[in-house]
Amino acid sequence: MAAPMEVVVCTDSAAQQWSCVVWELHSGANLLTYRGGLAGPRGLALLNGEYLLAAQQGKNYICAWELQRKDQLQQKIMCPGPVTCLTTAPNGLYVLVGVAESIYLWEVSTGNLLVILSRHYQDVSCLKFTGDGSHFVSAGKDCLVLAWSLCSVLQADPSRILAPRHVWSQHTLPITDLHCGFGGPMARVASASLDQTVKLWAVSSGDLLLSVLFDTGITAVTMDLAEHHIFCGGSDGSIFQVDLCSWPGLREHSFQPEQNNTGKVFKGHRNQVSCLSVSADGSALLSGSHDESVRLWDVRSKQCLRTVTLKGPVTNATIMLAPPSMLNPEFRPSLPLPHFNKHLLGAEHGDEAQGGGLRLQLGLHLQGKEPSYLERLEQLQAVLSGYLEKNMLGSQMLPVRVFELEEEVRSLRKINRDLFDFSTRIITRPSK
Repeated sequence: MAAPMEVVVCTDSAAQQWSCVVWELHSGANLLTYRGGLAGPRGLALLNGEYLLAAQQGKNYICAWELQRKDQLQQKIMCPGPVTCLTTAPNGLYVLVGVAESIYLWEVSTGNLLVILSRHYQDVSCLKFTGDGSHFVSAGKDCLVLAWSLCSVLQADPSRILAPRHVWSQHTLPITDLHCGFGGPMARVASASLDQTVKLWAVSSGDLLLSVLFDTGITAVTMDLAEHHIFCGGSDGSIFQVDLCSWPGLREHSFQPEQNNTGKVFKGHRNQVSCLSVSADGSALLSGSHDESVRLWDVRSKQCLRTVTLKGPVTNATIMLAPPSMLNPEFRPSLPLPHFNKHLLGAEHGDEAQGGGLRLQLGLHLQGKEPSYLERLEQLQAVLSGYLEKNMLGSQMLPVRVFELEEEVRSLRKINRDLFDFSTRIITRPSK
């Protein structure tokens, strides 16, 4: 039986000839191209081995292609706002999307929007599932990394504010990339930041395992499957290799190239590294950069094996095992993609439920005693009577006051975002 083929899936910010290109890893032979959109950073994902999803840069929709119908855009998934990042569950059941500072979780089989998580204070920049899909990790420009239990999120009472399993706040500047290792609830998570550090976390305990300080901002991070090495892409174009097995027993340490054989550097890119990926056997490293090139490196020798020049800054470049549907011209998806609702399931002004399906929500008995229908009726009557009294006193002033408050909230959000961006520029500005 032939070994599975490894392919490279890549996008750039120009998309003059295609939106996404696929080529064979070792030979460089062009296999497929997809047209019809412009994928943003951290916005490319494979869904259940049947669809390719690409979050459109600066747009409020996601393009979806069947893997074999590459010239025909299958569907546009509309979102409530511009999409900042995207990922899918390994089992293909869920799609996770970042929109501004919120996280949206959709169920693929029904298209229902199950939950909206709003625990970040700035735009969400990265989303990753663990290998078994039991947890996912989010990171944003607010310097926070949040680890979530998928089971807890799905079982939560919608009336309560959802809390992540872990909140990691040790970074001091925006998070640029995440990588989840294998092990499910026992996995390790690597986070990269403009504060010139890469940190390694344990999902099980929430502990900080390692913090490595570099001399430049880190814009991409990944690990090999055996998790022997961490590869870190810098804003100056350098790629740093941290050898975990020979690393000194210190939780916090500065990166020293070639010292004690714990660190190595790949040189070749002329601008910041935007994405990194490692082959299944750990022998090859793929890197994309804003210098409009994708490079394939030999990990052992640190030599560049191949350089592919694109038409714009590289936004996504990843190595994956080619699913059977990608290489079979006769393949068709087992189920068509449903319409993705833009409103929460059961919301008062939301989309109608599709197909009359039944949704099971487990574990509510663990969250406290539910009020009886009589108690709910009394609460509703109290709220209604209070609302009627206020409305009778100022029925004309209420809409005006609501509008004023909404304008004030929007103004405060803009001021907060502008102050954060200004402080980030000041801190990251190179010294003269």
